[in-house]
Amino acid sequence: MSFFESITKKSKLKAAIKQTTEARSSDGHTADQLFKKVYQDYAEVVANEPLIAEALYNWGLALLHQARTKSGEAAANLYQDAIAKFSFCLTIEPAYLGAALDGGVAYMELARVKAVAPNDSLYERAKNYFEKANAIQAGSASYNVACIYGLRGEKEGCHNALEISKNKGYLPVVADIIADPDLDRVKHQDWFADFMESLNKKPEAAVEVSEAVVKDAALNEKADVVENPVVADTPIIEKVEDDSVEDAGAVAESEVVEHNALVAEDAAVPEKTEVAAEVDVAAEEVK
Repeated sequence: MSFFESITKKSKLKAAIKQTTEARSSDGHTADQLFKKVYQDYAEVVANEPLIAEALYNWGLALLHQARTKSGEAAANLYQDAIAKFSFCLTIEPAYLGAALDGGVAYMELARVKAVAPNDSLYERAKNYFEKANAIQAGSASYNVACIYGLRGEKEGCHNALEISKNKGYLPVVADIIADPDLDRVKHQDWFADFMESLNKKPEAAVEVSEAVVKDAALNEKADVVENPVVADTPIIEKVEDDSVEDAGAVAESEVVEHNALVAEDAAVPEKTEVAAEVDVAAEEVK
């Protein structure tokens, strides 16, 4: 950050703090509007600080991993702290994909620790984080969304999310999908069996098309060879100054032209004619 940017942000921060005091002393709609403006100012102050965003993300990631080693209230507190770090990271860097993905994961795991129902607000918050991740990079969190729909037993939402994940290249391997407990409520449905079967199909049609294209290309190449025969070069008659030899050369040339014709590429070039040979002899005598 340049010195000028630092001064500008410091001034904005002071103004935001002053407006916060004003908002706290206000009521109703006026207070809400002031708080909304204050939050925007705070966000601008901390925005575009990649080092801070990266530190917050990795801080949250460490808390997420530690939470997995705990249980009960201790785990819940760590998950909530991790979510706070991911949220702050996204405030600074709204397009931080890792924070959006892991924020959703933290909410899902917190929901499991608290043993809430699939329709609980914790799962809905997780879904919001995943949708934010998809907005940053299409399909990156579609499988996670499918898991939430799977927990709820919602066929259409789950199927659509799985298809998006597949088409965007973010689908886990088949073994992991089959073993995922989040999809237990949909695994025995016909559409799920069809979807899993589609993952094992090979693109045979594409191979057949490729072979046909190669065959056509070979036929076209063969046709070009037949339709474009090679023309044999016309023999060159050496010019001599004697008039009689010139006349003989003219006769020889006309004879050669009569014998010169289009031949196939693999045909032999005609040998010099007898008339042409006689011209050579005459030329030697003149010399």
